[in-house]
Amino acid sequence: MKIAILTSGFPPVLDGVSVSGLYRVQKLSQWGHEVLVCYPDYSPLADLYPNWKDYVGDILPGVRVVGLESTPMFGVDFERNVSWKSYPTVVRELENFQPDVIHVDEPERLFFGFFRLAGLNYAQKFGIPCVSFFRTNFIEYAEDFLPVPSLMIPMIQGIVGKIFALIYNAYDRTLVSSRITVEKLEKMGIKNLQYANLLGFDAGQFNPNLRQEGFFEQRYGLPDVDRKVKLIFLGRLTPDKGWMFTLRTFERLVKMLDPDQFAVLIAGDGPMRSQIEQHLSPLIGSVHLLGRVPPAEVPAILANSDVHVTASEKETRGLTILEAFATGIPAIAPRAGGVVENIQTGENGFLYMPQDCEDFAEKLKQLIENSDLRKQMGFKGLCCVADYSWDQTVKNLVKIWEAEITNKKQIHPNTSSLKINQT
Repeated sequence: MKIAILTSGFPPVLDGVSVSGLYRVQKLSQWGHEVLVCYPDYSPLADLYPNWKDYVGDILPGVRVVGLESTPMFGVDFERNVSWKSYPTVVRELENFQPDVIHVDEPERLFFGFFRLAGLNYAQKFGIPCVSFFRTNFIEYAEDFLPVPSLMIPMIQGIVGKIFALIYNAYDRTLVSSRITVEKLEKMGIKNLQYANLLGFDAGQFNPNLRQEGFFEQRYGLPDVDRKVKLIFLGRLTPDKGWMFTLRTFERLVKMLDPDQFAVLIAGDGPMRSQIEQHLSPLIGSVHLLGRVPPAEVPAILANSDVHVTASEKETRGLTILEAFATGIPAIAPRAGGVVENIQTGENGFLYMPQDCEDFAEKLKQLIENSDLRKQMGFKGLCCVADYSWDQTVKNLVKIWEAEITNKKQIHPNTSSLKINQT
């Protein structure tokens, strides 16, 4: 199969969309598919992402990645979005590649870059399927990033929601990896929804056997960390990840137990880095911001930590939670968004009440003080991720693509000759 993927994210960026996109094309390459990936060019941020060249060109057998001219995303210095000037490049690449299916990650984000529906005109012209994948609750981010009075936020969200519904309904199918998100999108007016298990972890990389004695001293030169209970945060250091609430919670937590019992490890970067460091360092003796960590290092960091922590209330599923379970450690997260489908509170981790510092701190305290509880939860987490390997989830996606191709061929039986004759 020839698959064109138009996406808002791909490495060197290290977020859920980007990392899962890389794992996806790795599997497709192994199985002999041909893949074209088009995504925003990150070369203008070479100082932040010096390895950007590793993810452009023929990066895997049968996989070609094209960086598109890009611009800053919402004024964030480490995020890029496609430029409207780059769409002719997309058309040219599609014409040369002649895909059997077009898959679009985060089409709303691409729409506001291209000022058009990514891939749709080409797909309709040649009678091939064009499916979208809802990945990020951008509407919920309005309260974190828009500099407007709070009373205006619901009105803005309502207007933007209608625009998003028009965008997604234009595609043949909108894929969603969370049943809770499906309910939200139905209320928004998106009608072509299909839930599927599409996100997972790499079973070959994420496993408990990566745990080793003295890991953080040997790997990162942190001799005070290994003897403590290690709380690991993975992700962007931005307001949408719940950092202000987290900082307030740690103020309460250090009044409940000796801060020398635990270490806080933060893998990620963003505009809140200095604020987080300045706030936590006086409270907790062992706070370490590791910065942007290469994907290859994440499995060992998780396996050698003790608790995966997130305060984000806007996750559509929570890929890092699955990865934490696969390495045998429990997770704690708010009872909000798609993460509630991963965590069975009291079994493989804890869900706390959103914006309740007392509840969050109390559950963190239990995990820090009770090593047997962490081990029991870690074991149960490990047992619950068997269905989330990338082998299985990418197979699920391939089946959807194949079904859409079959449907289109029934409607457009001469699709193949149309594509061949276009040149």
